[in-house]
Amino acid sequence: MKTRFIHSRAAILAATMFVAPIALTPMLATPAHAIIVFDPSNYAQNVLTAARSLEQITNQITSLQNQAQMLINQARNLASLPYSALQQLQQNVQRTQQLLQQAQGIAFNVQQIDQMFSQKYGNVSMSATDRQLITDARSRWQNTVGGLQDAMRVQAGVVGNIDSNRTQMSALVSQSQSATGALQATQAGNQLLALLAQQLADLTAVGAANGRAQMLTEAERTAAAEQGREQRRRFLTPGSGYQPGNAQMFNSGN
Repeated sequence: MKTRFIHSRAAILAATMFVAPIALTPMLATPAHAIIVFDPSNYAQNVLTAARSLEQITNQITSLQNQAQMLINQARNLASLPYSALQQLQQNVQRTQQLLQQAQGIAFNVQQIDQMFSQKYGNVSMSATDRQLITDARSRWQNTVGGLQDAMRVQAGVVGNIDSNRTQMSALVSQSQSATGALQATQAGNQLLALLAQQLADLTAVGAANGRAQMLTEAERTAAAEQGREQRRRFLTPGSGYQPGNAQMFNSGN
């Protein structure tokens, strides 16, 4: 009997050990910080703030892109033209100048022209000998022929520049059309104007050479007429050494 009582107490104690935790578990309190509370108003405010921040970042990125593009455009506008026709144009002008400087007889020099006209194209000196008159007439003729030759040489030089000018014009127009910025377009336009100035200089040189040749021809004709009057005066002056006589032709006395 005593043994049965001991076993009953042991069973009751064991049952109590398993049941006690189950009964005590609902009685434990949940911590306050472990409870998650959803606040719709706060959530909406956070979403709105994030959207505004994203918009500001997007605007900043767009502004930086615009500034970068502006700098790129400025760099293009400041880029220098990689082509220059100046050297070739200067060579063409120099070639024409050299032809003008090689003028024969009377150069394109005001002092030399005045001196030469005073000596050989002015009034014929009555005290000049016949030999001197002939020498002066030959010198004037040589000046006229030289002026005509000079004019033709200048014309040939200008014609020789035409092919070079055509090449330069084609290259400059191509550079102007493919210019990446305002500076390149302006520089190409300036070089085209320089080409035009060089062509005008060639035309001026041709006009000057032709005018010189024409003036020398007219001056020679005028001086020849003046010299002819002086020689006729000497021929008709009594005691000049001319004695009239009978002329015989083809041995008519036999």
